[in-house]
Amino acid sequence: MSKILNVAVIGVGHLGKWHADKYAAADDCNLVAVVDSDLQTARAVADKHGAEALTDYQEILPRIDAVSLVVPTSLHFHIAQDCLQAGVHCLIEKPITETVEEAQTLIDIARQKNLVLQVGHIERFNSVMMDIDQILDQPKFIESTRLAPFTPRATDVSVILDLMIHDIDIILDLIDSPIRNISASGISVLSDEIDIANARLEFASGCVANVTASRISRKRERKIRLFQKDTYISADFQEKILAVNRKGDQQTDNGFHDITHSEKTYEDTDALNLEVQDFIHCIKTGDRPKVNGEDGKRALQTAIEITRLIKG
Repeated sequence: MSKILNVAVIGVGHLGKWHADKYAAADDCNLVAVVDSDLQTARAVADKHGAEALTDYQEILPRIDAVSLVVPTSLHFHIAQDCLQAGVHCLIEKPITETVEEAQTLIDIARQKNLVLQVGHIERFNSVMMDIDQILDQPKFIESTRLAPFTPRATDVSVILDLMIHDIDIILDLIDSPIRNISASGISVLSDEIDIANARLEFASGCVANVTASRISRKRERKIRLFQKDTYISADFQEKILAVNRKGDQQTDNGFHDITHSEKTYEDTDALNLEVQDFIHCIKTGDRPKVNGEDGKRALQTAIEITRLIKG
């Protein structure tokens, strides 16, 4: 497919307006419309890009090829289902849906209609992820930490579905092994949902992942550390630094081997733009998205189980 894609963004709040910017800047896209329940919000974004402002997404479906869905999670399923049934390719912000059953329904519709269903797990496009696969070999322990100050945005879902799900998705992508057991703890502090949580994922391969997320921290931190025989890898998603420590060839006086250290800093490559470009590319070529519906469902299923264990 070489034609210009007619696209729309449904939900142009904090994140949706950035989706609109990426489509408007893409040479192979025509941003036809932006849709929001608040017409004034829609108009502000639409006027910037010369697009149409709407409050009813149904009006635009017959005129578009693809859509970014950036609305509250509770609305994901019904709007995405309508879009897919209308033959529109969908990029849905994470989490894919509220339930695993809803996610599976969307996957089935997209498959039946040969449509791209992509999920917005944006950290997969973080530049620091570029080289991890080449270094990783049978990791035995993983520790991830994702901390953020409190904000009223996204408190309609727990910190597990808001923040931890990023690391869940990354870990499930890196570890090619089923989860054998999960244990978890967490509490609500400032919102009605869980604000800080920790989960331990035990994989059939023997690997263990300790995952922590908090949205009541005084600082921001997004790091993952991976340990395997003779190697310790540290990835800082925020600072874009990948550090690798390896067992060296030289023996020290105390009988242990020395440790070599290497560090690489990556440029900020605009992860959201890469995500949108991957979506466009897959629509045109039929390739599999970096994060497809199955990936989104897998991360959601794990996040839901962690939530269930905490809430009892």
